[in-house]
Amino acid sequence: MTEPEPTPSPGLRASRARALPTPGARRATVIGAGSFGTALAVLLARGGLRTTLQTRTAEQATLIDRERENRRYLPGVELPGSLRIEPASAGVARADWVFLAVPSRGLGEVIDALGAGGLGRRTAVVSVAKGLVPPAGLPPTSVLSASFGADRVACVGGPAHAQEMVHAGAALVAASSDEDLARALAQVFTRAGVVCEQSDDPIGVELAGAAKNAAALAAGATEAQGLNAAGAAAGHIFAEVWRYAEGLGARPESMIGLAGAGDLVATALARESRNRRAGELLAAGIPASEIPERIGQAVEALESVPLLARALEQADVGAPVTSALGRLISGELPLNDWVALVRATVPPPALWRRRPKPGFWRRAWRRLSAGARG
Repeated sequence: MTEPEPTPSPGLRASRARALPTPGARRATVIGAGSFGTALAVLLARGGLRTTLQTRTAEQATLIDRERENRRYLPGVELPGSLRIEPASAGVARADWVFLAVPSRGLGEVIDALGAGGLGRRTAVVSVAKGLVPPAGLPPTSVLSASFGADRVACVGGPAHAQEMVHAGAALVAASSDEDLARALAQVFTRAGVVCEQSDDPIGVELAGAAKNAAALAAGATEAQGLNAAGAAAGHIFAEVWRYAEGLGARPESMIGLAGAGDLVATALARESRNRRAGELLAAGIPASEIPERIGQAVEALESVPLLARALEQADVGAPVTSALGRLISGELPLNDWVALVRATVPPPALWRRRPKPGFWRRAWRRLSAGARG
């Protein structure tokens, strides 16, 4: 039985705390049974939510349910007995939380399916994608907010390798423009034994994740040509994306904290990282169109980097390295030319702060003193 909505006090915004999901009777649905979606469902079940993992097809649901393991994407992890498995066609009418663990390119299709699937008017919608939505290259929460309202939309970022997350924990960031929603989401992960930071900067967290994927791919494509070049490629991309994010109102801690720098380190160091591996395959001459099949999963950066480069260009943000990485992915720029551009690119000059003229502080003190006496 769902709890009644609180009656708002006159002139004040009613607290949403009692309407947000809490352990026990509350239900969570994870759409997308890839590695991260499966790991996320395991954590939510551990965190006390009645959790359902939805797959693309009925056959996939039957297989995972029978084996109680997602052997293709998360081998070796036994699924909790309480975790329900079903196809996405079952809908989301009973969910209090809906987590979207699907590639960003398919977000529009998923939004349509949520409406047809009976999404509740108060159900929280949480994106865990670290890419951008075509064709404009928008952060997922901005697209979701336009459809459902910002106060019920959130995202999750941070370093969270799926296998390690279920065995040893992770360091996540739960971000929403609604404080109650971010807090409730962080509490669910905390109950599951995972560190989770609260943030009110979803755009910054998502762009940090997109920058991380692009930087990891760039480092993977460049590492064989030198560690200095790989580090420069990642650093340039982070700086270019930050200048864009700042213009959208994002805060620097989102880029340098868990969602950005922390996630970049985890991704760049992981030999099994999809984005890093995609960069290595690009450097080996494998066309981008063949890389997802070789890796066995979608690679967000291959699709989000061209979108990111276009968004930066339209915002008049100088982004020579991000733009060049897009051309490397499309096959327009040879690897040697990419490396040469990375090595030769000089970031924009600092905005030097002008020092006060001699005697400035003395004159300022005299003016203040005179004003106090008057």
